[in-house]
Amino acid sequence: MNKKVRTNGLLAWVLASRPKTLTGAATPVIIGAALAWKFLSEFGGTFSWMAFLLCLLFAFVMQIDANFVNDYYDYKKGTDREDRLGPERACAQGWITPTAMKWGIGAATVLSCAVGLPLVMFGGWWLIAVGALCVIFCFLYTTCLSYRGYGDVLVLLFFGLVPVCLTFYILAGCFSAASVMMGLACGLATDCLLMVNNYRDRHQDAVSGKRTVVVRWGGRTALMLYRWLGLAASCLFYLSCSAVASASSGVFVLIYLTLHLKTAYLMEKLDGRELNAVLGATARNIFVFALVFALSVASTMFGGF
Repeated sequence: MNKKVRTNGLLAWVLASRPKTLTGAATPVIIGAALAWKFLSEFGGTFSWMAFLLCLLFAFVMQIDANFVNDYYDYKKGTDREDRLGPERACAQGWITPTAMKWGIGAATVLSCAVGLPLVMFGGWWLIAVGALCVIFCFLYTTCLSYRGYGDVLVLLFFGLVPVCLTFYILAGCFSAASVMMGLACGLATDCLLMVNNYRDRHQDAVSGKRTVVVRWGGRTALMLYRWLGLAASCLFYLSCSAVASASSGVFVLIYLTLHLKTAYLMEKLDGRELNAVLGATARNIFVFALVFALSVASTMFGGF
C-alpha cells in the first residue's frame, strides 16, 4: 500500500473516485447540450445553464458511484488480484476498507438521486424512472452483466444514447433524430475505452470467468473492433453535422479520427501494462470527440461554415 495514502482519508476517496474518468461522463452531456443550443437558436427558446449544470453534475456523481461499486464488487469477487495490469484500486490497495466503501456507495447513490431530482422541473416526473434505471444498471454492470459480456451494450446505452438524448430533451424539450445519431456515435466512441481495458485484461478476465467480448472473440478481433468503433462513430458524427449544421462543418471530425487511428496503431504494438498509455489516450480522444462536435456546431452558428 502507498504509505502516503491514509486509509479512508481524503486522498484515498479522491483516488477511489477516479477523477480521470469524469471527462468520459461529461462527454455525452456536452454533445447533447451542443445539439440543444443549436436547436434553440433556430427554433426559439432559452438555453438553461442551470439544467445543463445539473445534467453535468448528475453525470459526474453517477460516474463516481459506478466507480465505487466497481471497486468494491471486483474486490469482493477477487478480480483485483496481484497480477492486475490496470491502475490501482482503492479496496485492493487498502486505501478504503470494504465497510467504508459500502457507506461510500450509499452516500454516492443518495447524492446522485438528490442531484437528479431537480431535473424533473425541466423534463417532467418520468425522469425519475430513468434515473432509477441508471442507478440499477450502475450496480448490475459490475455485479452481473460485465461478467457475461454485456458491458459493451451498456456502454452504448448509458454512455451514449441515454445521456445524449436525455440532455437534449431536458434542454430542448423534445427528442430529435440527430440526438439519437450522436447518442449512438458517443456510445461507439466510448466503447473504445472498454475495448482497450478488456483487451489489456483478457488473460486475467479469462481466469476470473469474466466472459467479455474480447475473451469470447479473441485479441485480434478486439484490435479490429477498436478501429472500426471509432470509424463508425466518425461516420455518425459527419451525418449528424450534415443534418443539424452543414456538411462542411463535419470535417472537424478528422481531428478526432486522426487521433483515434494513431491510438489504434499504438494499441497494436503494445500489450500488458503498456496498454495503460493507450487507455489514457483513448479517454483523451473521447473527450476531444465531444469538444470537436461542439466546435462543429458552433462554427455554423458563429463562423458561417
